[in-house]
Amino acid sequence: MRALVIGLVATLAGCGFHLAGMRPLPEALRTVYIEVVAPYRVVQPPLETALRAGLQRRGAQVRGSSDAGTTVIRLSGLDERREVLSIGRDGKALEFRLVTQVDYQVLRDGQMLVEPGSLRMTRDYSFQPTQVLAKEAEEARLREFIQAEMAELILLRLEAQLGHRVPAS
Repeated sequence: MRALVIGLVATLAGCGFHLAGMRPLPEALRTVYIEVVAPYRVVQPPLETALRAGLQRRGAQVRGSSDAGTTVIRLSGLDERREVLSIGRDGKALEFRLVTQVDYQVLRDGQMLVEPGSLRMTRDYSFQPTQVLAKEAEEARLREFIQAEMAELILLRLEAQLGHRVPAS
């Protein structure tokens, strides 16, 4: 039994298996500056916070300004909106769809490392007029969840497009 467990662990280690979110970053993402192009913003969007946390968790140095040799991840066109999906007999909305969209590009020293891309995610939820406060809190949590998922998807896309290879140990 012990030999079987050791063999399984050795097989997983040899095939490059990593826990989700724990893969080593490509060299281009080791020193990063996140630039959010958003006029009139007062607070940091959850997408920027989640992207910063994901990069730092995986060993990246996230800087406060873009210096020479620093990779810039530029997020722009962050659009969040709520659409009505269905209306009840009384004319009040019963279901909503949250739509979040963002454009991104990756630059280093003025050179584009990754072709510009965009992500769009949606989540639907029901609305009960008798539970307004609870539904507003649910909507806020859904918005944060969507943006956290978007941050992870951006990292996955960047890894794939930068030709990430796990260094041999």
